[in-house]
Amino acid sequence: MKKILTLCAVALLASSVYAAHYPEITINDLKAAMSSKSVTLLDANGSDSYKEGHIPGAIDFTARKSKLSKILPKDKSALVVAYCGGPQCNAYQSAAKAAEKLGYTNVKHLAAGISGWHDAGEKMEKAD
Repeated sequence: MKKILTLCAVALLASSVYAAHYPEITINDLKAAMSSKSVTLLDANGSDSYKEGHIPGAIDFTARKSKLSKILPKDKSALVVAYCGGPQCNAYQSAAKAAEKLGYTNVKHLAAGISGWHDAGEKMEKAD
């Protein structure tokens, strides 16, 4: 019995190490934050995808990551939301980790990603 409990504990610990620790935000909650201008969005889909279409106001993380400290709000408790392609995409983690490394404490993940945003009929922007 002790062996089984030990194996379960190890498996649980291993899965938590690999699981993202960024809370998810829904499309509706993100829209509310956007309406109140209380969110900074990081698009982690890559510059080509960003140019084709992104959530309005989002920052192209790939193109701007070296200047992130100058782009993000001064308030380290400000809401920062990272997103990528959709529920199976993990590219958002690099943007979320970069914000966290800079000291931001309210970093979230839009699991729906750009595909979910688009499928929900939400407005998109294109870049030059």
